[in-house]
Amino acid sequence: MFAFFESPLNVLQLSSKVLVAGLIMLLVGIYGAYLYDGPMPIVLLVMMHALTILGPTLIKIGYVMRLLSQYRIRRPVLVAQTL
Repeated sequence: MFAFFESPLNVLQLSSKVLVAGLIMLLVGIYGAYLYDGPMPIVLLVMMHALTILGPTLIKIGYVMRLLSQYRIRRPVLVAQTL
């Protein structure tokens, strides 16, 4: 499993999926918690409010993964240019 994270291209692809999942969770949470005006069980309402917290958290994790993978992809090029 850890071999998957050694490749920066794998991490870059995973970060894109994490970013999209976080965005979807955030949008569904906002719609369900604040925009939907119909009756809703309290458990579902609590889950919708939780999505408004978990969605941005996934967005932040995906963004950091993207930054780290892009750094690891570009690092050998920068080292070669300085020599």
